[in-house]
Amino acid sequence: MQHLDVIVLEHALKWAREHRDVWLCTVLSTFGSAPRSPGAMLIATEDLQYQGSLSGGCVEEEFLRGIGEGKYRSPAQYLVYGKSSEERERLQLPCGGALELLVEHRRPCGKWIAHLEDLLGALKGQQRLMREVELEHGGFSLARASVGGQAVTYNPKRAVISIGPAMRLILAGLSPVAQICGQFAKTLGFEVIACDPREEVRHLQIDGVEPLPVLPSMYIAKYGCHAATAVVALTHDPKIDDLALMEAVNTDAFYIGAMGSRRTSSARAERLTRIGGLDHDQVDRLHMPIGLDIGSRTPAEIALAVLADIMRVYHGKARTQL
Repeated sequence: MQHLDVIVLEHALKWAREHRDVWLCTVLSTFGSAPRSPGAMLIATEDLQYQGSLSGGCVEEEFLRGIGEGKYRSPAQYLVYGKSSEERERLQLPCGGALELLVEHRRPCGKWIAHLEDLLGALKGQQRLMREVELEHGGFSLARASVGGQAVTYNPKRAVISIGPAMRLILAGLSPVAQICGQFAKTLGFEVIACDPREEVRHLQIDGVEPLPVLPSMYIAKYGCHAATAVVALTHDPKIDDLALMEAVNTDAFYIGAMGSRRTSSARAERLTRIGGLDHDQVDRLHMPIGLDIGSRTPAEIALAVLADIMRVYHGKARTQL
């Protein structure tokens, strides 16, 4: 499974190149309980083919019904689902939830195709962009953006949406914990890359992920890590773990961690400083021991702690805020 927003934009570009009208729907805000976050996208055509998700089912059906009835013909407009208790119940929105959406009706043209190419390039590449859509006339533009901040800001005149690389998890070596981490990460929408040259771990499979038979340090050195990348070393093998950490600290990865006890982590920090040449700031970037302290014992519990900590850092939450 690819990152869902990548799939959405790939289909948007395909349909635009086929000279088809499309409706691009973006979640601007959620109230109460909602399954998708601001920035999530859905793309649909006039014959009601679609890719993506807004809520997990019922809102999508309502939105597609509206397209079939000839609604949403403006280049850009706001749309709210769940304004009333009757609508929330009918659409099965949980816990009083509501969704505010940006709906764009786009006709195929060179400017729109180039815009989609740039958006898809941002998701697949290293660069984060800010997408601005004018509500009055439907104009759209792109500008460079820094990592962080809100995914979406909007007012009655315009919406500004952050578009950046799909979240990526690099598994620096395979192990039972890494295997489950990969499975959890796929469920959360990460692109998962697993690197391990060892024959003895080839049996550890992750659905939809083809392990790369290379040292993770060599992969990182060649391809780097964008700012939405997490690198986790979960093998207890210094030849795998330490080399990967030494490469990862020279990238923009937002999370770099290694499994081990406090004693093991202290020894690794000393080794990385003495042999690997890492300075104090580089060692401080490493999450060692990795994960939240939830009393984990089994591989699944450890994997849960690791992914929870990755999401904590990604969303800018200090441990004291938990």
